Amino acid sequence: MTQTTTRVLEPSDLGAALAILESEPVANAFVTSRVHVAGLDPWRLGGEMWGWYADGRLRSLCYSGANLVPICAGPEAVRAFADRARRAGRRCSSIVGPAEPTALLWRHLEPSWGPAREVRANQPLMVTESLSADVTPDPLVRRIRKNETDVLMPACVAMFTEEVGVSPLAGDGGLLYQARVAELIGAGRSFARIDDGKVVFKAEIGAATPQACQIQGVWVAPEHRGQGLSETGMAAVVRFALADVAPVVSLYVNDFNTPARKAYRRVGFRETGAFMSVLF
Repeated sequence: MTQTTTRVLEPSDLGAALAILESEPVANAFVTSRVHVAGLDPWRLGGEMWGWYADGRLRSLCYSGANLVPICAGPEAVRAFADRARRAGRRCSSIVGPAEPTALLWRHLEPSWGPAREVRANQPLMVTESLSADVTPDPLVRRIRKNETDVLMPACVAMFTEEVGVSPLAGDGGLLYQARVAELIGAGRSFARIDDGKVVFKAEIGAATPQACQIQGVWVAPEHRGQGLSETGMAAVVRFALADVAPVVSLYVNDFNTPARKAYRRVGFRETGAFMSVLF
């Protein structure tokens, strides 16, 4: 009979955890990038990494921080992670990850954690390894400089509010969000086109590992929408990403956002799976 157990991983478990994370480099890019930087120390990582063991071997992970993220988790591991999360109580603002285990995790947790503010059950995961020949990158899209944080910030707030449905300035006045924006600018992973002192298009490379990176925060100023800027802007960001960051570029998008999905396909992305997000 298979013996299973779940525990909080320690820094000495780093090698085994990375082996699991890197077995699915695109789907796990977000958590892998954090672990590469912070290791498994909860204080540096911003949360705990739970490990599920079967017959003494680490098989699955779950990141428990601002997000709850199941990683390479089958039904038995998901059930164990749900039991642990239920006992701890909800500390996260969302559950997010590959659609199948995330949906199962939410089914286990909804009776005690529900209702959610919003459930996005199907968010296509899209990837590309090359530039499209059909879309010319916008030459005016460039890396944001550190002294341009104040110029970029209103666009970041507008994007977040539009996408998530709440302002990132709520609660702590936006201190954590501003720190994250500044972090990406400092890392050279924030891009925008700025015309007459205002952001017209922006996007960031939020997660980055040697194997894959993930674009996030794509936004076009409302008065400039419908002009193809999302396509040419994204093509520019993909060019930067492939040249400087990783050989595979990914993103995930809401299934109901048909214009964005069409634009990303024209830029060269293809759908390879699906994510799910539960927002609180």
